[in-house]
Amino acid sequence: MNNRLLRFLEAENISQSQFADSIGVARASISHILSGRNKPGFDFIESTARHYPSLNIEWLITGNGRMYKDGSARISDSQSDIELFPADENDFSPADNQRLDSRIKAQIACGRRISRITVFFEDGTFEEFK
Repeated sequence: MNNRLLRFLEAENISQSQFADSIGVARASISHILSGRNKPGFDFIESTARHYPSLNIEWLITGNGRMYKDGSARISDSQSDIELFPADENDFSPADNQRLDSRIKAQIACGRRISRITVFFEDGTFEEFK
């Protein structure tokens, strides 16, 4: 679970300290969990679920499923509405999709707007969305 927690922190672009403060646990607790020294308890799991409702707790605990409950990221603005993955499930690994989804969601949550997305295809062509 410590590796999945680390992946989640990276996806959310938050530090261990920020995460500890957000769920109300001692900063050292996060360090101990990530190092494998301690296992997270029920209170840790419950607080994480409460403060990060989009996180799939089953994934965090067992590794089953996707990192986020909603498996796709939707980007909407006045000009476009793009759904990122589900492309063909074989095109990208679930970890690739999760990383991209979570990074985009984190940037949108910070108030950043996407100005351009470029998709490169295996045949050497590409398509750009503005």
